[in-house]
Amino acid sequence: MREPVRRADVVVVGAGIAGLNAAHRLTEAGLDVLVLEAGPTVGGRMSTEDVDGFRLDRIGQLMSGAYPELHRSTTLAKLPLRPFAPGVLLHSDGRHHRAGEVAGPRRTWGALTAARALAHAPRVPRPRTGHGFAPLGGPIDQARLGAALARLASTPPRRLLARPEATAAEALAARGLPARTLEGFVRPLLAALLCDPELTSSSRAADLALHAFARGSLCLPEGGADALPRQLAAALPAGTVRTSVRVTSVATTSVTTEQHGTLRCRAVLVATDARSAAALLPGLRVPACHPVTVVHHTADEVPCTGSALVLDADRRGPVAHTAVVSEIDPSRAPRGRALITSTVLGTPPASVDRAVRGHLAALYGTSTTRWDLLAVHHTPQAVPQMRPPHDLRRSVRLLAGLYVCGDHRDTSTVQGALYSGRRAARAVLRDLGVRSVPAEEPVPAVA
Repeated sequence: MREPVRRADVVVVGAGIAGLNAAHRLTEAGLDVLVLEAGPTVGGRMSTEDVDGFRLDRIGQLMSGAYPELHRSTTLAKLPLRPFAPGVLLHSDGRHHRAGEVAGPRRTWGALTAARALAHAPRVPRPRTGHGFAPLGGPIDQARLGAALARLASTPPRRLLARPEATAAEALAARGLPARTLEGFVRPLLAALLCDPELTSSSRAADLALHAFARGSLCLPEGGADALPRQLAAALPAGTVRTSVRVTSVATTSVTTEQHGTLRCRAVLVATDARSAAALLPGLRVPACHPVTVVHHTADEVPCTGSALVLDADRRGPVAHTAVVSEIDPSRAPRGRALITSTVLGTPPASVDRAVRGHLAALYGTSTTRWDLLAVHHTPQAVPQMRPPHDLRRSVRLLAGLYVCGDHRDTSTVQGALYSGRRAARAVLRDLGVRSVPAEEPVPAVA
C-alpha cells in the first residue's frame, strides 16, 4: 500500500470482525469510513491457513447458528454456515453417547439454518453410540436435562442476566441437575463453548452460552473461520479496508501511521485486541486471556463419528473437543482426505502431537499412528477471560470522538465481538448527530 490514504469521517483501527461490523453500520448511515489493519489480511484472530489444500483455523471458536448478529444484516445473513450434528457426542468408558439434542416444536433461526445446510450436505453414517448412560445418568436424568435445555432456550436473555453472578463452576451446583449430568455433559460443553477448562467465567456468560447452544446448532463458517471477516470486508465500499498499515497513536480527530503520517478524521474507533488497544489507549484495562492450542491432523480413513462434536466426558487427556471437520465442511479438505481438528485448552503438554494422538486414539476408537500432522497453532492470548464480576456491556465510548470495541468489551464470543462493533457504531453516530439507517426487525439479544 503506497498510495496516499484518503481522509475519512471515521477511522477504524483494526479489521477484525468487531471493527468490520462497526464499519458496516457506519457506512450504511452514510459516513465515509477507513479501516486500517496492521496485518496483511483481515480477520485478526479469526484467521485460516492454507496447507496443501486444507483450510486450517488458527483458533476456530465454536459458533451457534442462533447468534442474532448473524441475522441482523443482509451481509452476515448470506454467510454459509455448516452445522455440526445435533447435540454433542460424549465419550465415556470407551463408548459414545449422544446428548444435548433439544426437542420441541419451536424452530429458531439456528435450527432453520442447520436444517437448510443439512438438507444439502452429503449423507454420512450415524456414529455408533453406546447404550449406557454413564455421562448423563439414567433415562429420568436425561429427561431432566432435556427439559432444562428447553426451558433455557425459551428464557429471555434479560432474565438470565438478572440472576446472581458467581463463577460458572459455582453456579452449576445450584441448578438442580444430577452430578453425573453436570460433570459428564454440562462441564465439558461449557469448557468448549467458553474456552475455559476451569469454568472460572461469569455464570451469566455461561448461561448465555448455553442459551445459544439450546436455541441453535453449533456451526462453522463454510471454507474456514476467515470466511466471516472476508465477507464483511468484501461488502464494504472499495478502498475502505487498507491492510499492512500500522497505527502508532490515536486522538479524537486523527490517527498517526508509520506509512502515511497523520490522518485527519471526525472520530476514531479502536477495534483491535485488548493488548493492542491498551497500547494506543493508555489506562484501558487488559483482561487476562485463555490460551488455546489447535491441532490439525489428516487421515486416509474417516473416523466413525460423522459430523458430531466429540467431548471427553471423562477428561482423561489434553483434548477438550475434537471433530472430523471435513465431514462438517467438505470444502476444508481435498477429496478423499479427512481433516480432524482438535482443541487443547489451557497450557498444552510438552509434546503436543504425541499427547493429542494418544487421546484421539481413545476418543475415536482407532489407531492414530498413521495420521499426518498438518499444523499446531498455539495462541497464548486467544480468548479474553470473563471472571466475575464481568460487565457484559463495557463502555465503548471513551470520550466524544474516541471509541473502542472488541470481544474484550462484551462477551468473549463471535456474537460478543460483532455486537460490540454495533454498539460502538451506534455511539459514534449519536455523537456525530447522524441518523442511523431504519431499524431492522427486532432480534433477541444473545451474547
